[in-house]
Amino acid sequence: MTELSGTIQHYNLWVLLHHVSDIIFNARQTELMRYGIPGMQGEVLFAIKAIGNPATPAQISRLMFRRPHSVSGILIRMEKAGLVKRSKDLEKKNLVRVTLTEKGERAYRQVLKGRAVQRIVSSLSESERRRLRSLLETLRNKGLKELGLDPERVPYPKFV
Repeated sequence: MTELSGTIQHYNLWVLLHHVSDIIFNARQTELMRYGIPGMQGEVLFAIKAIGNPATPAQISRLMFRRPHSVSGILIRMEKAGLVKRSKDLEKKNLVRVTLTEKGERAYRQVLKGRAVQRIVSSLSESERRRLRSLLETLRNKGLKELGLDPERVPYPKFV
């Protein structure tokens, strides 16, 4: 195999991985819109639950691997929709804390009802899912190292 054909194979694999991610995200977004919740807001709800109330925008950004200004914009829209409350930290005035409101908790429970991801991923056997998880963790860890980050220090979201 020539270097160019190897590069093309790697690129094609990356495109396929990105394509699958986008397809699953769009299926999930379509499902969530039935509840009036955009996909990214659903992800933020999960992130806040994974971090715990209260969370900071920086924690949410790191967990979601999104730029802080993007998460800030989502949080502003979510606050206007009554899903979250942003408040200044009482001790550190320059720090913002984010908590789910009662409406946000209800939205989170609605988000949990979605089954699109489950239907898609369940097309793999249990052993295939374990193998895929292992492969994705290998790629995640190598990618983090490429970014100069220690995979042991970068939180892996465990949604509850």
